[in-house]
Amino acid sequence: MFVPVRKEPAALSQDTTTLCLFMTHRPALVNYARRIVGSHAQAEDIVQEAWLRFDEASRGRLLDDATGYLYRIVRNLALDGARRMTRESRVITGEDFDTAAGACPDASPTPETVALYKDEYALVMEALAELPERTRIAFEMHRFGDAKLREIAAVLNISLPLAHRLVGDAVQHCKERLG
Repeated sequence: MFVPVRKEPAALSQDTTTLCLFMTHRPALVNYARRIVGSHAQAEDIVQEAWLRFDEASRGRLLDDATGYLYRIVRNLALDGARRMTRESRVITGEDFDTAAGACPDASPTPETVALYKDEYALVMEALAELPERTRIAFEMHRFGDAKLREIAAVLNISLPLAHRLVGDAVQHCKERLG
């Protein structure tokens, strides 16, 4: 059941005063932020964020220089946004993606590469078949299933050091078989 909350007259007048102050200065705040960030849409977002912060800061108390404080919030948010945009534009540009895409060779492997990896895969599978079942399961869970050693130990009902040793033994066996 909805029960409306009654505000005290003093709190209501304080909320009304801060809202009126904000609405009076809103167009000027948007222009102020736009001059800093260079985008009207981003300036609107900044002013909205400034209102949220200003409203939170002014709850239950009267600010000495409310207008100055509101402009300072907008200025700080706009400068932070401008710095972030500058930093992001230095890190990533559209040209970077084009250059990177052109520098990458064709992703499809050559027939020689496919044959080489098929042979290595067959050797690894033979090596795994030679392992004791518990060692093979531990290795497959760790390498193929991304299971943590703690999970392997729980599934196989063994200690954590033993799970670590089993995975290590399997890796060593595969390395020896691959040469």
